[in-house]
Amino acid sequence: QVQLVESGGGLVQAGGSLRLSCAASGTFFSINVMGWYRQAPGKQRELVAIIRSGGSTRYAESVKGRFTISRDNAKNTVYLQMNSLKPDDTAVYYCYLNTPYDFWGQGTQVTVSS
Repeated sequence: QVQLVESGGGLVQAGGSLRLSCAASGTFFSINVMGWYRQAPGKQRELVAIIRSGGSTRYAESVKGRFTISRDNAKNTVYLQMNSLKPDDTAVYYCYLNTPYDFWGQGTQVTVSS
């Protein structure tokens, strides 16, 4: 059983910052990829940022230069530092884990007011 526990969402004004955390626990052989996706009302879930086991990263174009993903391998935890937040960043943010099976967190709401 794999669990992903997310924290750090909330309400922030435009231009503000938030930091999301996601800790993975349970039984899995290895972690290939950890990351974050988001889903806004009426839209499909989209990739925000991922970090691979070797440390390489991938970001959505819309968040490049504003968001930074990082990972603590010893704690099986991934972080997403979100700066210069915009109202368009408002969404439910989901933690993602690939082991190589896919697992998802329950989601955490991020709301950016204008």
